[in-house]
Order: sequence, then C-alpha cells, then structure tokens
Amino acid sequence: MTRHPITFGQDSRRILQLAWPVLVGQLAVLAFGTIDTVLLARLGSQDLAALAVGSAAYITVFVGLMGVLLAIGPIVGHHYGAGEHEQAGRQFHQGIWLALALSAVGVLVLAFPQPFLALAQVDTAVAQGIRGYLVALAFALPASLLFTVYRGFNTAISRPKAVMNLQVGALALKLPLSVALAWGVPAWNLPGLGVVGCGVATAIVMWLQCLAAAWIMFKDPHYAPYALLGRGLDAPNGPMLRALLRLGVPMGAGILIEVTGFTFMALFIARLGPLPVAGHQIAANLVSLLFMVPLALSNATSTLVAQQLGAHAPAQARQLAWHGVLLAAVLALLMGATLYLGRPWVAGLYTHDAAVAAAALVLMGWVVWFHLADALQTMAALVLRAYRVATLPVVVYAVALWGVGLGGGYALAFREPNTDSLLPWAVGASGFWVASTAALWVAAVLLLALLAWVIRQQTPRGSLAGPPEAATG
Repeated sequence: MTRHPITFGQDSRRILQLAWPVLVGQLAVLAFGTIDTVLLARLGSQDLAALAVGSAAYITVFVGLMGVLLAIGPIVGHHYGAGEHEQAGRQFHQGIWLALALSAVGVLVLAFPQPFLALAQVDTAVAQGIRGYLVALAFALPASLLFTVYRGFNTAISRPKAVMNLQVGALALKLPLSVALAWGVPAWNLPGLGVVGCGVATAIVMWLQCLAAAWIMFKDPHYAPYALLGRGLDAPNGPMLRALLRLGVPMGAGILIEVTGFTFMALFIARLGPLPVAGHQIAANLVSLLFMVPLALSNATSTLVAQQLGAHAPAQARQLAWHGVLLAAVLALLMGATLYLGRPWVAGLYTHDAAVAAAALVLMGWVVWFHLADALQTMAALVLRAYRVATLPVVVYAVALWGVGLGGGYALAFREPNTDSLLPWAVGASGFWVASTAALWVAAVLLLALLAWVIRQQTPRGSLAGPPEAATG
C-alpha cells in the first residue's frame, strides 16, 4: 500500500466508482414511491393523502428493521479488508436468520396500523385506503428485509453492481404493474384499485427481486470464496447474532429516529387536511430523490473506510472519511440550488392541480439548506458506523430530530397565526419544515464533531481500537 498522500480527486474517484451503482439502485427503489405519487396524484388528493400516510407508516417500520440488518455492512467490510472471506460468508447467513425474525415483528405492525391512523386522524375513506395499502406491503416486508441482507453484503465486498441490476429490473416491472393495478385496464375488465393497487404491485415485485437475488448467489462463481450456499444455510449462531445486534440495534434505532423525524411530519400534517399533506408528499418525494446522492456517497465512503480499518490502515481511513464529507457537501450545494431554481417546473411534473402545486412550492423553498444539512449528517453517521460507533449518534438524533424537529415543528405548525410572534409565517406545514431544517443542522454539527473525535482517538494508534464487540460509542 502506497505511503504517498492521496489527493481529494483520487479519493473522490474511488468513492464515486463505488457510489454510482449504489445511487442508481437507490434511485430505482425510490422511483417506486415516485411512480406511485405521480399515478395517484392524477386520481385526486384523497388517494395521494392515503399514500402519504401509508408510506410514512411503512417506511417507519421497514427502515427501523432494515437499520438493524445494515450492521452486516461494516462487519463484512472489516472481514473483507482482512481477507477473511469465509467469515464474511458466515455473517451473511446470520443476517438471513435475523431478517426472518425481524420480518415477523414488522408484518404484525403493518397488519394492525391503528396507532398510525390515530396519529394521522384522517377521515374514513382515507383510512380505508391506508389499511389496504399497508396490508399489501406487509406481504412485501419479508422479501424487502431479505434483500437488504443481500444488498449490505454485496456493497461491503465492493460488488454494488450486482444489487443495482436487480433494483433496476424491479423498477422495470413496478411501472406497468402499478399502472395496471392503480388505474385499471378496461380492456381486461381490471378495475383500478388506487393506492391499494400500488401496494400490491410493490409486493409482487419485491418477492420476484428477492428470488432473483437467491438464484444469482447460487449460480455466480464470484461468491464461491464466501461459501454462501455450498454447505447450506448455517444454523443460528448466538455469538455472531449478538454481535450483529450490538451494532445493529443502535444503528436501527438511529435510522428509525431519523426517518420518523421526517415521516411523522406526514402523519401530523395530515391533520391539516388533504391539500397540505398532498403538497408535503410532493416536496418530501423530491427531497428523498436528492437524498439518494449523499446516501450513496456515504455508503461508498463507509465501505471503503471499513475496508481500510480491516486492513489496519487507519491513516488512509481518516483521509477517506474527510474527503467523503467534502465531496458530499459540494454535490449537495449544487443539487439543492438547482432544484430551488427550477422548483415551479418540477412541481408541474407532479400535478396539474394549482392548489396542490402551490402548497408544494412553499415547502420546496427550504430545499437547499435542508438537503445540505441532510448530506453532512448522513455522511458523518455512516462513516461512524465503519468505526463501529453507533450508540452516541442515537442520542444526537433523539435530541435533534425528535426534540427540535418534531417537537419544534408541532409547536410552530399548530399555533394560531400571529404577526407579532417569532417566525410568523412558519405555521402549518411550513412550521414542520422550518423546524426539521434546524434539527438536521444540529445533528450535522454534533455528528461531525463526534467523527473528528473518534478519528483522533484511533488514528495515532495505527490500528483498530479493539475487536468489533469492544468498540464503544
């Protein structure tokens, strides 16, 4: 390994080489929601409101459970960097068992969504759509979690294109299925199911994607060194599962807080009526699209940092970490500013309803600062996971995203308009976006400071601070 200093440009190329397939795959997954949003926007605000609340409920459940499974990434990355391929394969097997166990919990929550309906306080018609949508997604959840293990493993061994190909293929199936099931096909006497049809289409596609992933791992000789399938599925291993949970539970908790800080906005904004929540759904979908870039960069940077740490090269890991932060900040500023300037045109792509477009435009005004803070805090959090630091970020997220974001947003959104008060224009849905932007900046500053401290603690030693189970944070 070279001892010469590596430039920002060289590290950026390494990160982008690993990140672009991750980005394409993530955009394909996010396009599921974009397709559903565009299709249902043509049917009216009622179906779109059901999608907004139903999506918030599903994402809350799925992402919290997915976060636990993502612990496979840094653990496999360390083994891969150390050349321990069979040990990495054993971690994959334990990830499968953990995904199956978590699926049982998630399916029950989605099948009985009363707590989410109580928070949203929607009318009967919208609530019926939400229930049908979530029942369909309950069938999709096990396949989604199993595929998360496949995704995390492949990214950790620098093989993201294998994941991307399946995700793009799933999108190609999702579009015609959603059109047929949501709008109906009169020529085939197939009635339109609206938001429920979108959920059914997602369930079908996710199971086909999961089965395709299993077939590839069985047939592709690239996976032979990891002994994934030749000896059958390993039995559940207590110590390995506990190691996954020690890292995965705080990771899942952090991701859950991060996501609920945003998705619960939809549940609370739904109380303001179908129009505000429809506008929020459009703005939220756009922010989610933008977020895929820093998320891909963060995943790539975290993978490379974990591999360097596994190879006992802490100085290279440190340099990759800070170059990743800089790259994410530059791209976030460029993308946020571009969307801000083109927001009237973009809103027109989603809806022809002038009232819904106007509601979305007000919220999209916050996109530059929201997105920049989101990019910075995401990069810091994911690189910290490569260092096996996952508990302290949970505290940061709880204070910032729940306290400042949701608490502050609720206080602003549901107050009486008063020109003499602080931020008199930040009421209704705008109040939540103002508070969420402030919350993300608090999280970004604190997580970057924590990352700097962790790097300083480990780099001078020339090696990892200890075995995975001994890492603190």
